Amino acid sequence: MKILVPVKRVIDYNLKPRVKPDGSGIDLANTKMSMNPFDEIAVEEAIRLKEKGVATEVVAVSIGPAKAQETLRTALAMGADRAVLVETDEDIEPLAVAKILKAIAEEEGPGIVMLGKQAIDDDSNQTGQMLAALMGRPQGTFASKVEVEGDNVSVTREVDGGLETVKLSLPAIVTTDLRLNEPRYASLPNIMKAKKKPLDTKSPADYGVDCAPRLTTLKVEEPPVRQAGEMVGSVDELVAKLKEKGVVA
Repeated sequence: MKILVPVKRVIDYNLKPRVKPDGSGIDLANTKMSMNPFDEIAVEEAIRLKEKGVATEVVAVSIGPAKAQETLRTALAMGADRAVLVETDEDIEPLAVAKILKAIAEEEGPGIVMLGKQAIDDDSNQTGQMLAALMGRPQGTFASKVEVEGDNVSVTREVDGGLETVKLSLPAIVTTDLRLNEPRYASLPNIMKAKKKPLDTKSPADYGVDCAPRLTTLKVEEPPVRQAGEMVGSVDELVAKLKEKGVVA
């Protein structure tokens, strides 16, 4: 079975994004970029399934600028077999991403498309669900455990009330949550090997997908600065402060 793993290049999760002075977007100049953490978990899980003998090939896919090759090389260094970059300098919305992934999946024929539940730059949490709808495939979202059993995959998913386990017929779409696994660090030998692994470059036009934006960003701004708290010495003082602010009568 082949596993297709889409990965996204985003601002490193350790950094605080900077808003452009004109409020038109996020300033990416001289900013460290890395693989979306949820996608990194998806890559790790796909590799583990291959190591168990469940999967025979792991294919990493990214849609973005030429520099996204670095993100794909990271996936290859972790253990993916080959990669596909759909190169574009445009900001691609989730629906267009899902349409491109649908075309790639129809070409590759994977048993599972495994991707992060969301990207930390836009937090849309839409691509996996849209892809499942476009392809007419069952989906298991927010996976904290994945077990492949013959022609089915059992996905334990995190929901508001606790955990829910769904059994899906393959082929299926799975989106990963934080508690699924701990991604490995790529070793230096594997980083060197990754440079020789195949990486194909395509364009959205190759898949006949219109990537014209359907949304317009009006303004991006920093969240308001939180006011400093106040220390109180007793319950009576706390109640007096709350009454003063009109929180309690």
